Amino acid sequence: MNDPNFGVAVPQHTVPFPSSISDAARAALERLVGADGSVLNAAFVAPSPDDHQAWLHVKTQVDGQYAVAVNALAGQSGSTVETLTGHGATIHLATPRTLTEEGRAYIDFHGGALVFGGGEACRAGAQMQADQHSVKCYSVDYRTPPEHPFPAALDDAMSAYRYALERHRPEDIVIGGRSAGGNLAAATLLRARDEGLPFPAGLVLLSPQVDLTESGDSFETNRFVDLVLPTRLTSSNLLYAAGADLSQAYVSPLFGDLSGFPPTFLQSGTRDLFLSNTVRMHRALLRAGVTAELHIFEAMPHGGFGGETPEDLELHHEISRFVQLRWTKRNAQVTASIASDGRNQN
Repeated sequence: MNDPNFGVAVPQHTVPFPSSISDAARAALERLVGADGSVLNAAFVAPSPDDHQAWLHVKTQVDGQYAVAVNALAGQSGSTVETLTGHGATIHLATPRTLTEEGRAYIDFHGGALVFGGGEACRAGAQMQADQHSVKCYSVDYRTPPEHPFPAALDDAMSAYRYALERHRPEDIVIGGRSAGGNLAAATLLRARDEGLPFPAGLVLLSPQVDLTESGDSFETNRFVDLVLPTRLTSSNLLYAAGADLSQAYVSPLFGDLSGFPPTFLQSGTRDLFLSNTVRMHRALLRAGVTAELHIFEAMPHGGFGGETPEDLELHHEISRFVQLRWTKRNAQVTASIASDGRNQN
């Protein structure tokens, strides 16, 4: 049978919140549904990708909401932040109060469907990452559509990566991104290799938006079950791509050549619309011979439970462990390689 819409007919039913998660996580999910069980976030209807004026209006509203949400998560940050311009991209450089090692750096790409999340939210995100890892964080305030469609964001990502490489050894850099930021983090490595730049010590992909064709299973199985991201992002994907092939590697890194990628941390949840993105990226990395950790959290929607639940804190600790381990192991490998070269020359 060649009908692409043929599949399993699922009877209408309510999907209860499981008892297998913390009380705090359950409460976070309950806040996202109405008294009748309807998904509160499902009311938003994205404009057509051709309606740029409507997107500009939505973008202003959503960016304001993003800033409030991220600032609430950041709380009283101990990091200072300065905004750098004139290097081909806008970068918010955050420096923690306690800097564990001057040479290390974390490059962060914010989420937001490749359209939202810039400005104040990106700036606050830089402080959060600097606080978490106790190193300098370069948070890239990449340009977004409708004013700046693909490849503007990737161009900014590359400018920021080159800027960081001028100031840090590649083995002292870890790159990470959440959702749309995961797309750019992975695409940056694909393009960096094509341009002859070295890879960083590690890669962190949190529920990454690596397939803009949205061909994965969870785009159907988790539709309206993910209370944070209940429906596809087709319109914003087309707005971002601006006519580019959605399956080309720089747009959808899942379909790129991942060989040689650094060790990678991937995270998603069983209720995440992007679950398929994450597990498929994990399998693709493994097939390419890349060391990759996959962390799937029970009943977690896209982006987590809000930041304060035991599950969110566990994820926070797992990311910190992975990042610190990458710096330690990568530097040990480089030191051993230098020592070996010295012995061979003697």
